[in-house]
Parts: sequence; structure tokens; C-alpha cells
Amino acid sequence: MNLEEAFYIGYITKTKGLKGEVQLYFEYDEPGLLKLDVIFAEISNKMVPFFVSSYKLHTNSTGNFYFDDVDHIDKAQPLVKKKIYLPLTKMPDRSEDDFHYNDLKGFIVSDEFHGELGEIIEVNEYPQQFVATVLYQNKEILFPLNDDMIIEIDEEEETILVDLPEGLLELYINS
Repeated sequence: MNLEEAFYIGYITKTKGLKGEVQLYFEYDEPGLLKLDVIFAEISNKMVPFFVSSYKLHTNSTGNFYFDDVDHIDKAQPLVKKKIYLPLTKMPDRSEDDFHYNDLKGFIVSDEFHGELGEIIEVNEYPQQFVATVLYQNKEILFPLNDDMIIEIDEEEETILVDLPEGLLELYINS
């Protein structure tokens, strides 16, 4: 399996105890919907499978995991800070009403003050927020996707109206 055939769900934050238990922090919205019998860690640009022997999910977007063949802290320690993925075939089905910021890729962005900015070419998820990338006047402009910035999303027209902070565009254009 390669990265294009997988979706990101989170990363290993730390080891717990001496018997190889690790804590996984989920950046996926609803970890309870995931089938977690085997997960993949990105190690040296390769997707390495780990078979889950047991796990317990917590309400704070974390879970404690034991993997087959990881039975000591020395085997678990190299997994800390590794990104964790699942195959695309295990992605839970979403209802048509279920909309995510990642769905905005390809939408045309307009700002209330500056007018049309261009197409969203990338949506990146960071621990605190989603960030959109737009090519504007041959420069990549990044801005957060949140309720404070977004005024309106038109899914049928694939457009988004935003109110960017004063001076943000100028920072990118004048640099």
C-alpha cells in the first residue's frame, strides 16, 4: 500500500507502560466509526502495517493500542510521532449532508473586499485548524478555514465567500 491509497487518521503521541502500549491521537473526526484491526504507520516513506491486538478509545480524541509483535517499550518507542493511516477501502461512508473542509478543494474563492481570488488548490489539516491554499496573482496564498472567515459556501456553484483579515493578501503579494 502507498500513501495515495490511504487516509490519515492521526499519530502516535507516546508509549504507555513497559509492555508496548502506545497512545494514538486521532485527527479524524469520528474515530469510533473506524475499523481499527490493522493500521499503517508511515516509516521511512513506507506504509508499515501493524496488527491491532487490542485498543480502547477515549473521549479526548485519543486511544490506547497494543499491536501484535510490539510487546515491549523498546519496540514501541520508535513508533512515537509516526503518522497513522488506514486504507481508503476502510473509510466510513458519509451521508450527502456530511460536509468537510477537505471537500472545498476545487472551489472558487471570493473575498468580500478583493473579489475573486481563485481556486482552492489544496486543503491542509493542522492540529488547530484547516488551511486553504489558493493561487492568486501567481503566488500561493494560505488562509484558515473557520467560521470567522467563511461567510458563505455554495456547494452547487462550488464557490466560497470569505472575509480575509485586513492586510493578509498584501503580505503575500508584497513579499
